[in-house]
Formats: sequence, C-alpha cells, structure tokens
Amino acid sequence: ITSIAAEFPSKKFACIDYTYDPQKSLPPNLVALEFKEEEGSFLVGALAALVTKTNVVGFVGGMQSPLIKKFEAGYTAGAKYANPKCEVLVGYAGIMGEAFKNPGKGKEMALGQYSHGADIIYHASGVTGLGVFEAAREVHKLAIGVDSDQFHEAPGYILSSMTKVVDNAIFELVMAQKNGRFEGGKA
Repeated sequence: ITSIAAEFPSKKFACIDYTYDPQKSLPPNLVALEFKEEEGSFLVGALAALVTKTNVVGFVGGMQSPLIKKFEAGYTAGAKYANPKCEVLVGYAGIMGEAFKNPGKGKEMALGQYSHGADIIYHASGVTGLGVFEAAREVHKLAIGVDSDQFHEAPGYILSSMTKVVDNAIFELVMAQKNGRFEGGKA
C-alpha cells in the first residue's frame, strides 16, 4: 500500500494493522491504523484464567508475526496475572499469510490443546479460528473469538470475544477526511 499511495498522491489511503517502521516515513496520503491488541487480549486472558477448571488454557495464532505475537503476549500476561498457576498452551498455524485461511489446521491444533488439558482456547487466526470453534463444539469446551463478536459462530461455546472496534476507527478516519482533517502517518 505504501507504493500505491506514493503512485497516487492525490488519493487518501488507510491500512488496518499496517506494520509501521518508525525509521521510514509514510507518504502524507497514507495513515497506518494500529490497535492495542495486547490490551484486549490481556483482558480475555484474565477472563480465561478465572473461568478455567483445569488451570490450562490455549492460544491459536494464525501467521507467526509481530502482530499476532502481541495477541499472544497480552493473553498470556492476563492469564498469568489473574491465575499464576494457569498454563498457556501456544500454537501457530504457520509462518505465511495462508496460516489465516486454514480451518482444518485450526481444528487440529485446538483438538491437540484440548487433549492436553486446555478447556478454553483464544484464537487470533482469521478463518483458521473457525476450526477452533468446530473443535470446541466437538469436545464441548470453550473458545474465545477475536476482532468482532464471534458468538454466532458457535453459540454456547464462545466464552467471549476480544473486539478491536475497527469500525469506530474507520468512521473517525472518514469523518476526518470529510472535515478536511486527514493526516497521514501512524494513528
């Protein structure tokens, strides 16, 4: 998107979860929308640690990347803060973008974590998380959704969801553009 923004300087661009390099400047027509995923993940980690009956919870990440590591770190910190005896099992679906598009791998990983004692699994894995929900239904355990309320994906098996309220960030950006206050850079 950085190249496209530079190629079309009269257009405005925004990128959600843009990997921002503070050593490089962004084109003035590009805003990098970042969120504090680790904070919401801390809260669902604490919730999982307070609800677990086994003192073992799980995390399934999509692509192993700095962004998804923020989800993992927050979740683990929250779980350990709320329940120091809680163990957090961690797994990633892969190292490439396809890792976010593999429900079969998500189910396989979740079933593995459930079989090792986890009774709640949080996913930050895109469509791969649908496999986590399928596993939760199959073994009658709990899962935690991400980015938006995912209760509808597995009613009765979703403990909670960590929402990022991307819609609010987009609305604020559109209003800033409409009112002539669009500013490129990190937001």
